[in-house]
Amino acid sequence: MNDLSIITGKIRQVLFRSESNSFTVLRFRLYELTEKDIFVTGYLPELPKDILFEFSGTYIDHPKYGMQFSVESYRRLLPSDKDSIICYLSSPLFPGVGKTLAQRIVDTYGEDVLMMIRDNPEISLDVSGMNPKKREVIIQGVCEQDNLEEAVRFFTTHGLGIRNIMKIDQIYGDKALDLISENPYRLIDEVDGIGFATADKLALSMGFDTEHPLRKEAAVVSAIMDTCMSTGDSYTDIETLTYRCSRMFGEWQMDVDEVLNRLIKKEKVVNEEGKLYHYSQYKAEIDIANFFVTFPLRTFDHSDKDVDELLNDFEERIGIEYDDIQRQAVLSFFDEDVMILTGGPGTGKTTIVQGIIDVCKKRHPSYEIICCAPTGRAAKRMKEVTGNFATTIHALLKWNLETNTFGKNASDPLLADVLIIDEFSMVDGWLMAQLALASGYVRKILFIGDEDQLPSVACGSVLRDLIASSRFKTVRLQHIYRQKEGSDVIQLAQHIKAGNFDESMCKNDVRFFGAKPYDVKDLILRIVDEAMMKGYRIQDIQVLAAKYSGPAGIDALNHALQKLCNPPEKRKRELQVGYRLYREGDKILQLKNQPTDDVYNGDIGILVEIVYASEDENNQNRMIVDFDGIIVEYSPEWFINITHAYCISVHKAQGSEYPIVIMAAIMEYGQMLQRRLMYTGITRASRSLILVGQKTAFEKAVSTVDKDTRKTYLTQRLVDVLT
Repeated sequence: MNDLSIITGKIRQVLFRSESNSFTVLRFRLYELTEKDIFVTGYLPELPKDILFEFSGTYIDHPKYGMQFSVESYRRLLPSDKDSIICYLSSPLFPGVGKTLAQRIVDTYGEDVLMMIRDNPEISLDVSGMNPKKREVIIQGVCEQDNLEEAVRFFTTHGLGIRNIMKIDQIYGDKALDLISENPYRLIDEVDGIGFATADKLALSMGFDTEHPLRKEAAVVSAIMDTCMSTGDSYTDIETLTYRCSRMFGEWQMDVDEVLNRLIKKEKVVNEEGKLYHYSQYKAEIDIANFFVTFPLRTFDHSDKDVDELLNDFEERIGIEYDDIQRQAVLSFFDEDVMILTGGPGTGKTTIVQGIIDVCKKRHPSYEIICCAPTGRAAKRMKEVTGNFATTIHALLKWNLETNTFGKNASDPLLADVLIIDEFSMVDGWLMAQLALASGYVRKILFIGDEDQLPSVACGSVLRDLIASSRFKTVRLQHIYRQKEGSDVIQLAQHIKAGNFDESMCKNDVRFFGAKPYDVKDLILRIVDEAMMKGYRIQDIQVLAAKYSGPAGIDALNHALQKLCNPPEKRKRELQVGYRLYREGDKILQLKNQPTDDVYNGDIGILVEIVYASEDENNQNRMIVDFDGIIVEYSPEWFINITHAYCISVHKAQGSEYPIVIMAAIMEYGQMLQRRLMYTGITRASRSLILVGQKTAFEKAVSTVDKDTRKTYLTQRLVDVLT
């Protein structure tokens, strides 16, 4: 039954409520025909018991619990008889108001008192026992609920889902209706997860004219952001924007120049000599440049002799010997406010960082050293190899998922003396700007990254821009130090970086298996099966591909690898979610940051338990995933944040290493066949690399350099302000 229905009754019990997104499960007592309970689910605010509610939604027939009701909208039915009003006013919704005071209010003002309060919030409520605080509690309790319910009714009438309505209420409160009625397109910038399509649908439903200036402005801003997000550029130009608008909005005609002029005056778009920025991207570049201008010139109290002696002690303790380049890199860190350490795998970056941290702790034991990285796996690896605390950048800055804001900023900065950031090539312009704003007390910064890897997914190319500015000490490591396992992978990486690839380069730790597109999947299955028979775990083996669709795409490979690596068993529970079948024991990929659970985009874990709704007290299916000791429980609203991880994209693998990497490439991957993607993929292998597919595809990838560098102006800004 999917027809829209209405039920009336009272909440008997709140079985579950997510504080992060307001998803709620209620036990609800029906009053329409006969007194019986039903489970009600939906995205709802905190609602009081013993109050009549009217819920609109659809019935769902559950095999164990029977009929459930999925809420799409609701409204509170205020009590109208004396006893019910007294019960209502003395409920927990009105703390401090007891039955005696409630009865006096009804006796004095009658059974219309609640409507009187609604219509006139200035009402005195002059009865014995009343004081200003209790009066305020009553007025707010009646009127605030009315405001929210009015907003729910209004927005659901115009097609907005209650989940988004809860987000709107969190941000705007009782001003939501007024603010959004005036400009529904503000939701695009101010409510995370609402884009132009959703805001536009709401606006048109509310009666906004298709030619309304606000609609055109929102369309152009969205076109700029969509263009930049698809290319990684920080800005675009008028020709590209005009073309993008024509593609996005079809026959809808508008004078783009005229709209741009209005947006520039409103400081939503910046036109800097033809470079069209969304204001947030422009501000990010400005904030980064200004950070380095105002970077405190605080030098560490040291001498080269101090560092040399402490470094000698470190070498003896761990049994290594730095060469001249490595030793100079450590010395340079202590001489410079900002240093960049760049190089490929096996070039000694980790060894240098270990020395820097050890010397710094010995020379300045009171200094706070913070290590961070863009991904959870990279941060964990950093902690393992340095022995120093390390975390993700988002966790370090106390990122709020709901508001997309950071708790650490210029007003509440990081209390760190030394900041070391690994895998810095993955950091985009906006995230770097937030890090800069929070680093006002930092004395020294070390950026570590491989400039030949893929740039950040989001806009900007910060590592390359910092290096290109020539304003910061940059140590480029080229000599290969690693001669043990995985060294053949490193040698191949060097060849690929130089634009060379041949089967003869695939030896020992590196193997190449030629295959036609439709044979790639079966060949990968045989290779994985052989590895598992030798004792490797599924966590040790990572298959990489560049495209999701097709016979050798990520989706097809995940489906096949699940059957091989984690076949059905009676003892293993399964759960169908959309077109994906999850099974206990599956390898799971986290797709989005969940800071409250300490798991982040790119983390990989194992599905350890599936709990069926029929045995769950909240009447929900649940999946429990173990991310290297971090246990995360997923209820249905969070299932969208995970997928299978037997095969993942190179972008998702960036920042991680795996003992065995199997990388596929066929000509059908098309424009994804690029050198940087290939280089990034193969350097994920720490021991063994297996290339599977068409030789021509690997050759094309290695010979294809990115046609254009990303459009940013950060390099020139740094040159201008630091000259």
